[in-house]
Amino acid sequence: MTHTAKRVSRRAFLLAACAAAGTATSLGACATGIFPFIPDHYTFSQQQVQDAVQRKFPYRRQMQQLFDVSLTNPVVMLEPDRNRIAVQLDAQLASPLIRQPVSGVFTLSSELAWDSASRSVVLKSPSVDRVDMQGAAAAYGQQVGAVVALAATQLLDNYPIHTFKPEQLQFAGVSYEPGTITILTNGIRVQIVEK
Repeated sequence: MTHTAKRVSRRAFLLAACAAAGTATSLGACATGIFPFIPDHYTFSQQQVQDAVQRKFPYRRQMQQLFDVSLTNPVVMLEPDRNRIAVQLDAQLASPLIRQPVSGVFTLSSELAWDSASRSVVLKSPSVDRVDMQGAAAAYGQQVGAVVALAATQLLDNYPIHTFKPEQLQFAGVSYEPGTITILTNGIRVQIVEK
């Protein structure tokens, strides 16, 4: 029996089970409510990603024993055209190498990946896309950008933005896992496939 035939057979069995249960709900609602991955995907919202990222902030760290970095106020943006998530951050950097602390706004972006060990969709290889320094601090933009990029990468690389419960990826002895991850304008769609 082919992989597709097995999937169709399982779905037919589950829909028949829903119908046999005599519920007043539609088969689609039954499949979605009782067997959440039968529709073959899961979508979570931009707000859920915002809430997950927000838990890491404010973030303060000393870098290379010369810089005190402070990152605050993350704002998550979805970039479907690049299939990436962007995070805008307020940053402040103090160092004995500069007269006074400098501050600015940084935008990082990251692709998403599946981490099977933690059962999580994670940020992968974030990079600084834009640095906006304020006032006289603009002269330090490149140096500050490099320090902040290092701090942000260490903070957000492999950071989980959604973790699946074990029972969400198991049904009737069959294991499932995320496949293609697609950034939409209003959320993130994770394809669910049989292992």
